[in-house]
Order: sequence, then C-alpha cells, then structure tokens
Amino acid sequence: MPALDRLQQRLGGPRFQVVPLSIERDGAVAVQSFYEETGVRTLGVYVDSSGQAASALGVVGIPTTLLIDAEGREIGRVTGPAEWDSPAALVVIREYLARTPG
Repeated sequence: MPALDRLQQRLGGPRFQVVPLSIERDGAVAVQSFYEETGVRTLGVYVDSSGQAASALGVVGIPTTLLIDAEGREIGRVTGPAEWDSPAALVVIREYLARTPG
C-alpha cells in the first residue's frame, strides 16, 4: 500500500487514479487505521465488505492489482505484491499515459 500511495502522489490526477478496493469486513475504520499505521496519506478509502467485486473481477489472490484504461478495459493485472512506484513501473505507466488521448 505504501508503494501505491507513492504512485498516487507521483502520477495521480485527472488521467490517472489509484483506487484501492479493500475487502476488509470491518469497513472503512479498519482501512483508515491501516493507512495510519503504514503512513498512507493520499489514497482514498474504498471498501467492498461483501466480496462481490473480487468475485466479479476473478481475483484469485490478495493483493491483486488491476490496471484499467479510460474505457473501463482491463489492460494489466498483477497478483501478489509489486513495487508500483519503482522506476520500471513508472516508465511503463507514463509511456501508456503518453500514448493514449485525453
């Protein structure tokens, strides 16, 4: 989550948004507590305590990160932890944003 927070800080804006969807059954309070413990400051709090989103998206492991384009299409998926603010990840995301309109 800290890496996603840093990614949001670097690239977040009208064309790019990190939307962390938690499946925490204890709701937003638990997510906010986790954010405070880990130093996450810029991510929003989104909770699907029903688990329906994970099922609908075919999530088979936690964490799973989906990259969704402006048309709502899945353009990438990583199951497991990833350093989303690494130089390599930033290059790939910036290149994609540079070649897509709007």
